[in-house]
Amino acid sequence: MLGAFGISSLLGYNINTLTLFAMVLAIGLLVDDTIVVVENVERIMATEKCSSVEATLRSMAEITSALVGIALVLSAVFIPMAFFGGSVGIIYRQFTVTIVSSMMLSALVALTLTPPLCAHLLKAVPHQQGRFFTWLNQGIEKNQMAYLNLLQRSISRPIRLYILAFILVLFTVGVYLKLPTSFLPEEDQGSVMVQFALPVGSPITQTQVVGDEITQYFLKEEKENLNVIFMVTGRNNAGSGQNVGMAFAELKHWDRRSGKHNSAQSIISRANQYFKNHLLASINITAPPTVRGLGQSSGFEVWLQDQEANGYDALLYTQRQVLNLAANNASLAAVRINSLDEKAQLRVEINRQKAQAQGLEQIDINSTLSAAWGGIYINDFIDRGRVKRVYMQSDADWRTSPEDISAWHVRGSNDLMASFDSFSTLHWTTGPQMLQRFNGLSSVQFQGNAAEGVSSGSAMDAIEEVITKFDGFGLQWSGLSYQEQSSSGQTLWIYLATSVFIFLCLAALYESWAIPLAVLFIIPLAISGAVFATGISGLTNDIYFQVGMLTTMGLSAKNAILIVEFAQAQYQSGKEIVAATLEGASLRLRPIMMTSLAFVAGVIPLVLSTGAGASSRHEIGVAVIGGMLSGTLLTLLFVPLFFIVIRRGIERMANAPVLIESEKEK
Repeated sequence: MLGAFGISSLLGYNINTLTLFAMVLAIGLLVDDTIVVVENVERIMATEKCSSVEATLRSMAEITSALVGIALVLSAVFIPMAFFGGSVGIIYRQFTVTIVSSMMLSALVALTLTPPLCAHLLKAVPHQQGRFFTWLNQGIEKNQMAYLNLLQRSISRPIRLYILAFILVLFTVGVYLKLPTSFLPEEDQGSVMVQFALPVGSPITQTQVVGDEITQYFLKEEKENLNVIFMVTGRNNAGSGQNVGMAFAELKHWDRRSGKHNSAQSIISRANQYFKNHLLASINITAPPTVRGLGQSSGFEVWLQDQEANGYDALLYTQRQVLNLAANNASLAAVRINSLDEKAQLRVEINRQKAQAQGLEQIDINSTLSAAWGGIYINDFIDRGRVKRVYMQSDADWRTSPEDISAWHVRGSNDLMASFDSFSTLHWTTGPQMLQRFNGLSSVQFQGNAAEGVSSGSAMDAIEEVITKFDGFGLQWSGLSYQEQSSSGQTLWIYLATSVFIFLCLAALYESWAIPLAVLFIIPLAISGAVFATGISGLTNDIYFQVGMLTTMGLSAKNAILIVEFAQAQYQSGKEIVAATLEGASLRLRPIMMTSLAFVAGVIPLVLSTGAGASSRHEIGVAVIGGMLSGTLLTLLFVPLFFIVIRRGIERMANAPVLIESEKEK
């Protein structure tokens, strides 16, 4: 662990949630190599009655290649993750560096430090043991005999196991495809955000009234969970205006908000339900973005693009239709546009002929309007050692109504003053407060959330289905939604790359293209537990679930390597295939169960954790524990069968040329 921290520091990583996640997983993995060494030395000392030094030398001759293979395979599982781009690659790289460095150092310790410790510290087991250890060893021996009997029956009638494996793989694929998808779990970050908007033209005083109502709701209804609330009127994430506002509510510490009822998600759900039908304003309560810098709030972000230049009016009409359809979609909640509504505008129509007749230039007319109604920068001056700016603007009494414009005059080229009434007319209209473009096209940004019990991936599919109904318009994802959309296509490549890396490492280890298949065939079966556990727990297929899947793949391959390595050694010593396989599986039953239980015990705190980041820890813990339990049991049952089938196939292929040659001689 110290070495992993040192390597992470050299590569520029710090201690954060991701590296600590990886370190928790690594803790369960680190003891595996040492357990394998110590258990094998102790077994040789007990069965062959030799000294600890001799047992250590013989043990390392048996398991060195297995330890090297385990280290290479576990590294091969996580290394492909480091080569993916975007935010997904950043997350994966921190996992990869921490776990791979831990595993390589663990293998180095098991090959160098553990053997001398075994030789000096292990002593011969006394014939008379305590009741507990006697009972424990007897229980292990009974389970070992029962396992061998089950394995013999399975090998004698393998068709049933083949059918079971086929059905299990199909069922796993079906459940996996039905898992709801997301990018990252929505965490309780200890705060909530409020965005609200009144009808266009509402005065700031009315906006403040709505803001006070929101503040009072949190102070009264959520007083047990609220620490402080900060209200802002006159602007929100959509823009500035006297009819909009926002608030930030900081919640109490997680330890003082125990229970799901007091989580940030429950607080947001209650507040949205309370303000759902507010008479004066549209009020949306959301969580901060899961990843800072990717979006303004939690939920999805999508842009409606005018791809065929239909015009602003058509874009505005489509925007309203999308909002209506989204409001009636059961998978969506709080769908809104991230811009301000159209507002009233006073349009000044300039009669160019009349203006030119009076010697007026357009630039002079514009500068006069700017100075009178909006203000114009003049220069700077120094006040008590500080530089301050000077702006000129008409007094408030001369710019309160449209009629006040008639009091303003523009100097012409003949040095005469011309009133605005003499060359302009006024009328009211409406127009957008901002024109948005995305990737060069006129666009409107929608923000929204998934309905309660619906994953972000399902919500994105729902809003995509709504937008694609309108011809001439398209959609583009942004923020966290873009990362989720792009990462969904990388998942399959991660699994394929990991499987290829495992196969190549094992092919080099065994100097065979066929024997590694006995290890690879267990992977689809082993991950079934991770898929089923995630589905039963109501979790989603996101980045942390994928990390749990990859961890399960590596650990299942590790257990399979131990069985195959010893079965191969027994076979090469002259034993028949079935006898060699049974002997190898029997010898590896105890260390496999020890390492698997040790790893599961190390991951249990993730499942039981609470507080900040608990959702992420739950997802990794549930997937890994489910995958480890199923992977261990299925590895013990199926890997010996796979090894026998492949070993016999190799023999048939090796004997085929001899049989053909003998037929020719006859």
